[in-house]
Amino acid sequence: MKRAIVTIAFLLAACGENRTIPEKDAYVPAQVAPLECVPNLDGRIDVSELKAALGLPVRYLASPPGISRPVSIPGATNAAGQRVWDLSNDYADDRVATLEATAVTGWWFANSFPAGQFVSALDLGGAVMGVYANDGSNLLLLGYASREENPALGKTLVVYGAPVAIYRFPLEPGKNWVSVGTVSNGVVRGLPFAGRDTYQVKVDAAGQLELPDVTFTQALRVRTTATIEPAVGNTIVRRQVGWVFECFGEVARATAADGEPNDDFTTTSELRRLGL
Repeated sequence: MKRAIVTIAFLLAACGENRTIPEKDAYVPAQVAPLECVPNLDGRIDVSELKAALGLPVRYLASPPGISRPVSIPGATNAAGQRVWDLSNDYADDRVATLEATAVTGWWFANSFPAGQFVSALDLGGAVMGVYANDGSNLLLLGYASREENPALGKTLVVYGAPVAIYRFPLEPGKNWVSVGTVSNGVVRGLPFAGRDTYQVKVDAAGQLELPDVTFTQALRVRTTATIEPAVGNTIVRRQVGWVFECFGEVARATAADGEPNDDFTTTSELRRLGL
């Protein structure tokens, strides 16, 4: 009996003076930031759906230098009557190239492009950088420069007298334009350079684009023919076809060999595709 009394006394002492057990807060999941851009598949790409994401690496599967790939620029038509471009072949010798847009500030050529907003490599090796700006209606190429100020192959610095319109918004089938960039007192691989670059661009089709790692249900086909006319030397004509998707930008590109006369070329000098 004494043991029971002692036990009861102990319990009463432990619960004395309104001692309560605090309740835990309810679990609240972490907030997920909304996506800055969500494709709406309306058949066009507005300027708000194609903004440069600075510091975001983008990986491409790329054909090795000197290796051509077969390509069907026209594509095919599926049972639903939709145009389909099948670029889904898995090539064992593909390489992975990572491209990334960055701010102009800090680059050795920044002062030559006061209106420049961002920089991205023109070639998959990243040796030459294009300088771009978005004025709300156009994606503009202001010129280009070698990544390093004094590389082994010689410095390159080309500033267009007027920016070249790479894209005019909104992008939609049926839209086309011509944009000319003139070059004075430029430098290419350490040599003086002057000339004129003419870009003929047309958005001429929409359809499904199949890549090795992802399928885009409504991509736009953008054809670009660049005619490079140096003051000294031969004119170069370069054709490329890019596939562009809302919020992602260019997700694939097929480039023909220089001098290719056919808009619907069947082999590439370079094929790049968004991939792992």
